[in-house]
Amino acid sequence: MSKATGTLARQRRHTRVRKSVSGTPLRPRLNVFRSSAHIYAQVIDDVAGRTLAAASDSDKELATALAGKTKTERAREVGKAVAERAKANGVGLVVFDRGGYKY
Repeated sequence: MSKATGTLARQRRHTRVRKSVSGTPLRPRLNVFRSSAHIYAQVIDDVAGRTLAAASDSDKELATALAGKTKTERAREVGKAVAERAKANGVGLVVFDRGGYKY
């Protein structure tokens, strides 16, 4: 499978997943995007169309602490950061949007 075909397949899976996964004010959607170099996470209220919390390994405050770590360790730290930021905004529960990835 070529890279372009894999990307298109992920986009098709993502569209299929998003038909049933939607963020509400009580339970917003946690979206995760993985590029080949970085990982990004957002907590989104789809009703209001607002991002409530976000974190990535390219954030200035996280990038220095994550230098030299493996992708798995960076992903764990991004998850902790987005969880702290979401809790600070009053979010306790989220629905996970796997973004078309097969996990």
